[in-house]
Amino acid sequence: MKNIQILIGAMIAIFTISSVNAQNNASKDSVLIAYYGVKNSLITSDGASTSAKAKNLLAAITAFPADQLSAADKTNWTKYAAKLQFDARHITENSNIAHQREHFASLSENMFATIKALKLNTTTVYRAYCPMKKSYWLSEAAAIKNPYYGDEMLTCGEVKQTLQAAK
Repeated sequence: MKNIQILIGAMIAIFTISSVNAQNNASKDSVLIAYYGVKNSLITSDGASTSAKAKNLLAAITAFPADQLSAADKTNWTKYAAKLQFDARHITENSNIAHQREHFASLSENMFATIKALKLNTTTVYRAYCPMKKSYWLSEAAAIKNPYYGDEMLTCGEVKQTLQAAK
């Protein structure tokens, strides 16, 4: 009987640790996932949807578990969080797609620096470049879908860099 209680206790402990680790990864990924929402909304050229997705991004940035980072990573997060919030906030405040795309260029640069410095991606991230806009964006897929021009020039651009999933 005592062995069964020990076994059940061990199983509960393992389950709890696994759940906590999964939640930590999910919350660290949440900023990048929310960024992808903004990017995908810009591809459709829907200013209202982009504004709503940027609100999700702003919430993910605010809820980011910086307290779980090392001191060096926390310094890096602090360095970029305000920049990410600035651009996300401007995208939420305006449904003008051209204005949103201007802030998206800056948001993408800061997001790339953040992801690269903190290794927040649990999946591969593709950094694509639009030669017409002279700006980058991040994507979850290697296929080009240009958020700066949407349907006008959907496949304009190329992948310039690939960040493998962080371990």
